[in-house]
Amino acid sequence: MKFRQVHLDFHTGEKIEAIGDGFDKKQFQEMLKLGHVNSITVFSKCHHGWSYHPTETNQMHPGLRFDLLKAQIEACHEIGVNAPGYISAGYDEKYVRQHPEDLCRRPDGSPLRGANLAGYHQLCLNSPYVKILAEQVKEMCRNYDVDGVFLDIVRPRPCYCHRCVNEMRARGLDPYDEATALQFGEEVFARYTETMREAVDSVKPGLPIYHNGGTTPPGRRDWEYRSSHSEIESLPTGGWGYDDLPFTARNIQSHDGRSYLGMTGKFHLTWGEFGGFKHPNALIYETALAVANGAKCSVGDQLHPSGVMDPETYRIIGEAYKRIEEREPWLEDVTPVADIGLLSCQAWLRAHPEMDFSDAKSSDIGALRVLLEGHYLFDVLDLEDDFSPYKVIVLPDGIRIDGDLKEKLDAFVSAGGKLLASGLSGLASQDFAYDFGVKYEGEEPVEPVYLSLTEPMGVCGAADYVLYAPSQRVSLTDGGNALADQKLPYFVRTPEHFCSHSHAPQAPDVAGVGMAEGKNGIYIANRIFYEYASIGPQIAKQAVLFALDRLLPEKTVAVDLPGQGIVTLMDQPSEGRSVLHLLYAPWTVKGTKKIEVIEDCVPLCDVPVTLRTRRPVRKVYLAPSGEELDVTVTNGAVRFTVPKIEIHAMAVVEYQE
Repeated sequence: MKFRQVHLDFHTGEKIEAIGDGFDKKQFQEMLKLGHVNSITVFSKCHHGWSYHPTETNQMHPGLRFDLLKAQIEACHEIGVNAPGYISAGYDEKYVRQHPEDLCRRPDGSPLRGANLAGYHQLCLNSPYVKILAEQVKEMCRNYDVDGVFLDIVRPRPCYCHRCVNEMRARGLDPYDEATALQFGEEVFARYTETMREAVDSVKPGLPIYHNGGTTPPGRRDWEYRSSHSEIESLPTGGWGYDDLPFTARNIQSHDGRSYLGMTGKFHLTWGEFGGFKHPNALIYETALAVANGAKCSVGDQLHPSGVMDPETYRIIGEAYKRIEEREPWLEDVTPVADIGLLSCQAWLRAHPEMDFSDAKSSDIGALRVLLEGHYLFDVLDLEDDFSPYKVIVLPDGIRIDGDLKEKLDAFVSAGGKLLASGLSGLASQDFAYDFGVKYEGEEPVEPVYLSLTEPMGVCGAADYVLYAPSQRVSLTDGGNALADQKLPYFVRTPEHFCSHSHAPQAPDVAGVGMAEGKNGIYIANRIFYEYASIGPQIAKQAVLFALDRLLPEKTVAVDLPGQGIVTLMDQPSEGRSVLHLLYAPWTVKGTKKIEVIEDCVPLCDVPVTLRTRRPVRKVYLAPSGEELDVTVTNGAVRFTVPKIEIHAMAVVEYQE
């Protein structure tokens, strides 16, 4: 898989004429060279349903007078650029107008469609349309030298069209039971992916195929493995934000040895935005963030109906991709290093759909943010992952212990591993499954509560700190160590009982334990990760950092960076070295739509790093410049200083053979 890809959207309605009339092979190639692009996804069929080449299985766009797909592929291959082919699978507006009976429908019978007035309609993958789609895929693979197949807008989803409803009823199922309909949708999706794989293999066996339906959720390896690789669609300004790619990449890297892409966009906002450009620094950061998380890069663009590539777009992409190209020798065949495993609350909830925990995603994101801002090395885990490589497992807010999970955690703690749990996490039945130094008394009915510190935690001094998320009531056991107390307000605010503008102040008496340490780890009574995700109080972050530093007294990497700095460490075994990635490009939130935007590049100078390793170090240098750094080694602690971080710096640690 190539490192420097572009996803070239070309969704072009039939009301526009002279499609591709401005296409020029030389100009197309010049833009790819300007952008340092080595793979570009080009269109066979778009969301509107039109093909961009002569076809016997569909209709060519009425405004197109030549084989645009062929011209693009030949132009790419002439200069050594890959050209995967794109087919819109879930959307086909032309087909919808002809065959409305094949639409995916909601329980009330209304068609499933996009939110806009002119939004696209979702096609049912349990309809005759799938056979037509398979023929379109075969035709593209047979007639064009595509380097892969990208099928868009497909994922498991419940459908209440007449075919799906009738098939479920024929099996004795209730189609209007939500869980039943969703399970049937999973089966339909599986059949669709098998059909597409057979279609591709009938022409070009083994050709890569990717089914795009948005970011793969944690715990959905079955969905993930139906494609040849993973592409993390994650446009920060398009609604995904800057949390999404690190979370998903660290989940994939924990278990999937295949290549994966981090897909962003050149747009200021999101897909299909003509004339929208993000700052070059943003693309430099986003592509660096992808490779720092073990991914290759893809940048989304939208080709003008004229077929002319936009020079400003490829100038901006080129600024980012030139840097990636220079660094590729240190990015290939890497393995992430992690001290901590973050067990995804979402993944746990997928295995326990009977549990009521609507805050699972927020708890995951809160945990992700604290771990990123604390500059820990970590993976995001699901229930199938091996826990043994990690020193600490984080259980955020809602993960109860039973069955296979208990067996795996039993082995983990027996081998000396430590747990950090919060809220309802760590509970098995009516008490904790592991020794956190506390006994469970039940849910705390009062909100908010106060975390009472008698000693500082990081920048938070000794004080009583309000926490708004739900909390639990626990008491200390013999051998338990209370790290913080829990206090309650004088009373719950009502029309008859209130004080000041908000909640009542804390009563002086201690009402329980807010944070405790036992043999197996540390427990925080509040849903601290949801708290941090929802309102971001400093105490939530500092409490978790305090706990992790007790459980992990010696990080593999310790570095002095601001909170928005990112640290990852990748081993490159074939080269006998490790590569430390350091990123810093603070984003600001702009506009009423609260778009996360990166503009200014603020360099950081003289950043101290400590790397703990048992392998003897030969030298440390910066990549790609090769500048060697002064190193001191004491008891396995390798210390050096990175002279400057301008968005992204890479320090390479070479080991003696």
